Amino acid sequence: MSRNGGQILVAQLEAHGVDVAFCVPGESYLPVLDALHDSPIRLISCRHEAAAAHMAEAYGKLTGRPGICLVTRGPGATHASVGVHTADQDSTPMILLVGQVPRAFRGREAFQELDYPAVFGSIAKRTAEATDAGGLAALVASAFETAAAGRPGPVVLALPEDVLAEESDAADAEPIAVERRSPPGAELVRLRELLAAAERPLVIVGEGGWTAATAADVLAFCEQNELPVATSFRCQDYVDNRSPSYAGHLAIGLDPKLAQHVTDSDLLVAIGGRLGETATRGYTLLEAPRPRQTLVHVHPDLGELGRVYEPDLGVASALPEFAAAARSLPAVDSLRWREWTRSAREDYLANLRHGPLPGRLDLGDVMDFLRARLPAEAVLTCGAGNFTVWAHRFYEFAHYGTQLAPRSGAMGYGVPAALAAKALHPDRIVVCIAGDGDFMMSSAELATAIQYDLPVVILVVDNGMYGTIRMHQERLYGRGTGTDLVNPDFAAYARSFGCHGTTVERTEDVEPAFEEALASGRPSVLALRVDPEAISPRATISELRQMAQEP
Repeated sequence: MSRNGGQILVAQLEAHGVDVAFCVPGESYLPVLDALHDSPIRLISCRHEAAAAHMAEAYGKLTGRPGICLVTRGPGATHASVGVHTADQDSTPMILLVGQVPRAFRGREAFQELDYPAVFGSIAKRTAEATDAGGLAALVASAFETAAAGRPGPVVLALPEDVLAEESDAADAEPIAVERRSPPGAELVRLRELLAAAERPLVIVGEGGWTAATAADVLAFCEQNELPVATSFRCQDYVDNRSPSYAGHLAIGLDPKLAQHVTDSDLLVAIGGRLGETATRGYTLLEAPRPRQTLVHVHPDLGELGRVYEPDLGVASALPEFAAAARSLPAVDSLRWREWTRSAREDYLANLRHGPLPGRLDLGDVMDFLRARLPAEAVLTCGAGNFTVWAHRFYEFAHYGTQLAPRSGAMGYGVPAALAAKALHPDRIVVCIAGDGDFMMSSAELATAIQYDLPVVILVVDNGMYGTIRMHQERLYGRGTGTDLVNPDFAAYARSFGCHGTTVERTEDVEPAFEEALASGRPSVLALRVDPEAISPRATISELRQMAQEP
């Protein structure tokens, strides 16, 4: 049966189990849009390509399957590139399907033409361009395999518009099963030997193909051996934070006591993750290239082992397979480090407490409320900025798949991620915490939330500034430049879209306002007016200015 390229492509998406796709429509891929009209795939049309790409990235985080984003060529592709960069830095499977000029126009700088391998080459696992309709099925199947194999990441496929219109009777390709490597038995034996010889072991978990089963197996391994476990940057939902083994989060604004535990450890077992800049506090907690601590690094991509730090034991294995095997190992005698684990846990619990902050609305108290109020399966999303430190420090995650935050540090991520989570999990409470500058970068997606009935709750932390940059300016120079914000009335702005909107100025009003938002059944924005002095959980503007004046 003859089909056009758009129909062939959509058939491949269906064959690979795609149930939701995110887009901003464009004339360069009209045959794909038309084929989606009769497809069971749910298409969510966004207001900006960056938001569509971040929704697809969030989908990849939540499901472990490649999130699908469709955008037009040129400006559409470059707008979407921020989501590709996030998928790359966050090790998230994702496929960006982007229009391209007709084949005969290539290389002449045609309208909105881009050289996609040159543009995306450093942030995508693979960038390819379709050459004919008959080859589309195999190209899409290969993209799914590449996005999910080894260290997951983004794939970019360029689709010339004449290829999408071209007819072909080519058959569909079979979905390619991704092979997952299991850990060799000898390396598991060596791991247990290293544990048996340790005095102060510490497990660090991070990205690279995590699942809910991986989370359960890793935590069981740690609890059986009374091992402390810390999570890498914005991977807090990778293990249950309520566990007696949980020691905290290797994040920006790292708890000094947790940093000391990393420094003082004699055995680090890194399961996934890349031991990057944030988790190692600027590559200072571990000496490079050979750490003082004995290092075991488990990662699905052989190329990541030794890329930053040389491990004493490198294990190339898919994380689910490694976690299941580690859980089945006989427990070692943990008496030597029992007190070490207990102290790490106590330090974490102490870090959940906070002193009073300036102003009538205390973000620490807001997080205390959310920690007590939200069910364990609720999803919490954030973008980037100083406001996220409250969420990362004072919230606890119990289940994998309940935290969506960009390890790339992309602003504007929280709102689209929340919408993707609500589209996938309509019965869950989804809460986005956004800064005022962060929120304005994707606030147009309130229209998307209304159109597709995605009743998320967005808490906008309104302090009238780009807080992270202002913090650094105050600390270094005692003043700010270019960081003041003149904001709209966020509650009225939300209501103009048809959302529920409320301004909250006192801590005691947060709970009733939140309950009213949930009861409204509509997308909701709570504008939290906070004192600009309370710029971070650890320092006020006045204190930062004093630091700038000290010799």
